[in-house]
Amino acid sequence: MLRFLQDTRLPIVAAFFKGLIMFNFKDNTMSATTQPTPQEEQQLLELVAPYIDIKVLNSYEEVRKHYRIDKRENMYGGEGTVYLIQLYEPFNELVNNRIGCYMILPTTNDWVGFHEHGKRKEQELYVVLNGEGAYHDKIGQTGEERITSIMKGNVTTVKGESYHSVRNISTSNEPLILFVITTNEK
Repeated sequence: MLRFLQDTRLPIVAAFFKGLIMFNFKDNTMSATTQPTPQEEQQLLELVAPYIDIKVLNSYEEVRKHYRIDKRENMYGGEGTVYLIQLYEPFNELVNNRIGCYMILPTTNDWVGFHEHGKRKEQELYVVLNGEGAYHDKIGQTGEERITSIMKGNVTTVKGESYHSVRNISTSNEPLILFVITTNEK
């Protein structure tokens, strides 16, 4: 059975304590996703409220808030806590997109480690909505790293063999807020 899953490139999802451990055979990565406590959720929503108004307006449906909030510690080998305010139910609401969410790096030096999307046949776009960040990218695992300062209004993309990472570098300890769209290639 394990061989079948590797051959078909299906991810295994297993409940683990209060979180989920997801293992993806395509790129041999593992990441832990947990659900924040109700108090953490409330604090996060209060933190971002001055910068974004979270509403989902789907054609001819009632306006609603987010679908769920995911908490990731040391995401992709980074440091600190990163929150994903998921706006859509996976595999149900989005046709060609895997993710449509706000990614929040709450404090200075929170960062998402290097990762890629090419093996999963994805492309990813970040739109900076608030804060100051350092965007790191490189071609392949061993390519030369480029670091670019990012701020409100900047857009980044990654595809193919490229790897990327992002860090909150705010000098005033403001959250770095990104809107993330991860699309499936045809």
